[in-house]
Amino acid sequence: MKIILFTHPNFLNSQSMPRYANFLFEGLKKRGHDINIWKPKAFFYNFSKHKSVQKWLGYIDQYLVFPFLVRNQLKACSRDTLFVFADQALGPWVPLIKNKPHVVHCHDFMALRSAKKKVPENKTGITGKIYQRYIQKGFSKGKNFIAISKKTKSDLRFFHRGKIDNCAICYNGFNRIFIPVEKNKARNILSEYVHADLSNGYFLHVGGNQFYKNRKGVIEIYTAWRKKNKLNIPLLLIGENPNEELLTFQQNSTFKKDIYFLTDFSDELMSEAYSGAICLLFPSLDEGFGWPIIEAMACGCPVITTKKQPMIEVAGEAGIFIPRKPSQSNLVNNWAEISASQIESFFKLSESEKINYTNKGFQQASLFNAENSIDKIESFYLNILSKSKKNT
Repeated sequence: MKIILFTHPNFLNSQSMPRYANFLFEGLKKRGHDINIWKPKAFFYNFSKHKSVQKWLGYIDQYLVFPFLVRNQLKACSRDTLFVFADQALGPWVPLIKNKPHVVHCHDFMALRSAKKKVPENKTGITGKIYQRYIQKGFSKGKNFIAISKKTKSDLRFFHRGKIDNCAICYNGFNRIFIPVEKNKARNILSEYVHADLSNGYFLHVGGNQFYKNRKGVIEIYTAWRKKNKLNIPLLLIGENPNEELLTFQQNSTFKKDIYFLTDFSDELMSEAYSGAICLLFPSLDEGFGWPIIEAMACGCPVITTKKQPMIEVAGEAGIFIPRKPSQSNLVNNWAEISASQIESFFKLSESEKINYTNKGFQQASLFNAENSIDKIESFYLNILSKSKKNT
C-alpha cells in the first residue's frame, strides 16, 4: 500500500499522539508498506516566544499554510494512495481528500463533549467552542473510521454529522515494552529514586494535569484512606509537573509529606514503578482508552479505576471499580470515602485472591498486543482501498 499519514505538528509538544502516529508508521513500514508522514512545520509559529501568541500563529501554520501545501502535493499522488489521519482532531484537513480513499483514527471526544456542555468539570470558552465545531465539521466529511474503543465508536456516531460508511474498533496495542520486575527489587530501585522508604509498597497514579485525569481525586481518595488507616504508605503521582492548583491541594493534605510528584520516567523505570506498586489508582473522569490500565496489568499491578466506559472495557474482569467522582462539591467527600473503602477491601483479600487479580491482569493485558492491533488496522486499510478501486 501507498499510505500518506497525517499527524500533529511537532510544535504542539504533545506526547500520546506522536507516539501513536509512530506506532502506525513503524508497524506498517515493517510490513513493507510505502508510508510517508505529512504534518505542518513551524513557520509563523516561530515569530513569537509568547505561548498565547504562538498558539494563534500555529493555527496559521496548520490551517492556512499546510492545506495550501497539501493541495500541491496531492497532484503527485497516485490514485491508489490511502490517506490516513492519526487523530480525528485533525478533522479540518479531512475535506482536502474527502473524495479519495481515506481512514480517520478516533481516540477520544472529550474536548468536543466539553464544548457541547456535556462535561460539567470542564467549561469551554467561546473560541474553544468555535474551534471544536471547526474540527467536528471537518471529520464529519470523513467516511471511514477506526475507533480505539466501543465508547469512542459510540461518541463518533453521535457527533458525526454525515454518513459513516465503515467503522471498526481496533484496540490500542502496546507501543512500549512493559516487563514485570520482582516486587522487592522494584521497590528498592524506586526508594533510591524518590529518596523515601518504599519497602512496604506505595500507591501509584500515572497521568498528566488534564482535568479528566482527576489527579486531585487521587489525592482525595488517598487522604480519605490514610485518615482511617494506620499504615504509612506513600502515594506516587507520575506524569507532568503539577500545576499551582494541584501543588496547593497537596499542601492542604494532612499527609502531604507522603505525596510525591515524579516526572521524566524512562520506559524501564515505568515498569519498575508499576511492578512495585500496591495498586494503580486511576479514577479518571473520562478517557479515550486509558493506557496506564493495561501498562499496570502487564507489570502485575492491580488496578482500581472508574466504573465507566471505556475503563470497564479496557480493565475487564481484572479491574476493581469505584464510582465516578461527582461534579457536585458537596458529594466529593462521600465519594472519596467510598473509593477508599475499595482500597481497604483490596488490602483484606487473601494472598491467593490478590494473585488471582494479578493473573487476570496479565491475561487482560495480553489482549492489547501490538501485532494484533496492526493486523486489524492493516486489514481495514486494505479493505477500504479495495472498495475504493471497485467504485472507480
